[in-house]
Amino acid sequence: MNTDPTQDPQSAAVEQLEQFGLSSYAARTFVALAGLGTGTARDVSQVSEVPRTRVYDAIDELHDRGLVDVQQSSPKEFWAISAETASRSFEHELQHRTDILQTALTELEPVERRDTQRGVWTVDGQTAVTERILEFFDSADEEIVYMTVEELLTDDLIDALGDAAERGISIKLGGVSAEVQERIQDEIPSATMFESLWAWSDTPAGRIMMIDGQKTLVSALVNGVDESQSDPRSETAIWGEGETNSLVAVLKAIFTWRLDTVDSDS
Repeated sequence: MNTDPTQDPQSAAVEQLEQFGLSSYAARTFVALAGLGTGTARDVSQVSEVPRTRVYDAIDELHDRGLVDVQQSSPKEFWAISAETASRSFEHELQHRTDILQTALTELEPVERRDTQRGVWTVDGQTAVTERILEFFDSADEEIVYMTVEELLTDDLIDALGDAAERGISIKLGGVSAEVQERIQDEIPSATMFESLWAWSDTPAGRIMMIDGQKTLVSALVNGVDESQSDPRSETAIWGEGETNSLVAVLKAIFTWRLDTVDSDS
């Protein structure tokens, strides 16, 4: 996948248009017209390598989706909508599909979700782990205890902690640098900082979390802190839920001991 559209904008645009469901010919035709402004089937074929006889099929596909206008001249000329308008159209389409998916999946969920998930569950990849943590932050009713390395404390997580604090949730945060602590205390004055349980630099630990004493998560940096966040194996985590869950019981005991020690020292 082309991650830098400035290096090869044509290939990047074609790739993304195909991801939105356009055929290869339609995607290449639209990109060609975007560069030409307006053009005939012959013009499009010359710059896109789409066979001239297939340009008309591609134009029909693009016209049906409102991406191209047709001038009834001889020969016919075609005009592509602007990049901004095209992007907005696809954004609306994506949001519509997302809304339908969410509604459908919600309808499929059990009427009463179980409060306790038996066993320990695994999630891989920094993006997936972060999404799970954001979901857990949002579910908190009373307390969030969170320990992490600085590299994994992203703006999204700090914003989510701030939102939780505004809901009256107690925030306890450990394992981050003095600079990050100052930033958090500026943005979340009610947050309580505590020292880590160990020297994180000497371990592959990524993050440890406890929500309301009922839900816990612990992760490890599989390939080190310098591994790309897009690497699906760069971080792996396990989580558990419920008072009788073994992972919850162990981490709750550790956190209770550590926070009680902090309270007695202060």
